[in-house]
Amino acid sequence: MSLGDYEAPYPSIFRANSLGGSTHEMPSDASLKVQASDSVGSLESLRADWDRLLADFPHATTFSTLEWLLPWWRAFGRDDRLRVLSFSDPSSSLVGLAPLALIRHSVSGMSLRVLRLMGDGSGDSDNLDLPVRPGFEESFASALLAHLEKPEERWDFCELNTLPASSPAAAAIVHAAKQRGWPAFQYPRAASAITLPGNWEAYLQRLSAEDQKNLARYTRRLENRYQVQIYRCSQESEIPRCLEALFHLHQSRWNRAGEPGSFSSAARRRFYDELSLSLLARRWLEFWVLELDGMVAAAQFAFRYRDTVYQLQEGYDPDRSTDRVGVILRAHVMKQLISEGVRDYDFLGGEPGYKARWGAEPRFYTDLKFARPFSWGAAYLSALHQGGKSKEWLRKSLPEPVWSVLHKTNVCLRGGTRSGTQS
Repeated sequence: MSLGDYEAPYPSIFRANSLGGSTHEMPSDASLKVQASDSVGSLESLRADWDRLLADFPHATTFSTLEWLLPWWRAFGRDDRLRVLSFSDPSSSLVGLAPLALIRHSVSGMSLRVLRLMGDGSGDSDNLDLPVRPGFEESFASALLAHLEKPEERWDFCELNTLPASSPAAAAIVHAAKQRGWPAFQYPRAASAITLPGNWEAYLQRLSAEDQKNLARYTRRLENRYQVQIYRCSQESEIPRCLEALFHLHQSRWNRAGEPGSFSSAARRRFYDELSLSLLARRWLEFWVLELDGMVAAAQFAFRYRDTVYQLQEGYDPDRSTDRVGVILRAHVMKQLISEGVRDYDFLGGEPGYKARWGAEPRFYTDLKFARPFSWGAAYLSALHQGGKSKEWLRKSLPEPVWSVLHKTNVCLRGGTRSGTQS
């Protein structure tokens, strides 16, 4: 299923070429100057302007900050080519950013060059975006596509995943692509979050009577059995022990289920090590732990930006599952966050599932893909889109047992299940 997808017609993929040149020339937007950065050092030199732009960008999240992106790049971006585009107005003020990276994507023996958002690819980042100062969206999109249209820009298609559904840049890019005759497609991706009320009592009223009763009962029972301590990691010296506990608890749970777990990845552990210190320095870190008799039994790793907290990862002692340590920790954290003025508790990607019991409501991200017309990238995206439509029709039309067999067969033919993070 696509949301507002636009397909530019082209007569045949045999008119494609490796550079993806357009058959018509569009005037570039001369009002904005575009500069490319291809190293971490060059991004560091942009930090002050980057922060000022985010301060003026109403949709900014942690995922667009250098505090997130640089640790991610050092952990996961080694095989990619950094391609961050900055856009300045005639007064040299930064008005837009396209934090991109160039990767290789192999399909049917052919290697395609893909531009994607810096931070995408490991399964750790959501809400990735292209920050634009309000009022500059149209000129930003026009300047971006004009720059990407240059022959020296060697790429096949652009894939911008987990954009916020309300991303002004995404809407402007789709409009600019349509004007240029570029194929562009948008697809929804599930997410969920809780809009928090002004006080804890009002929040409790949203829960079922049974869940309200259980929260109080579980808490009393835990306090009768153990010496309970719940705290937020607020000192640099606390981070190593708390992270080690998170890694261990998360892995213990998933290993028992026969799964590798997110923190089997050394790169992800390095990422969390650097990210924690980076966020703590800005007072954005919301890393909470619950201890029983001095031993960590549950941990939740989140971070705050403005009045939103993003819940990223968690772990609890599987031997303490009957004590409901994860439930008690989440309730304590949410009560504290509400008292501090947090108004959105974002579970990030995925269906609400069990989170609906906490009041989580469905939201969605947008995945945006586009390419220059009459290019290999355009042919690939069009074929992918048509194949996706066919797959969706089959899923809806076939009986569940038949669809399940076909789906499992397809997974096996592709070489196994798709890896990703586990929460």
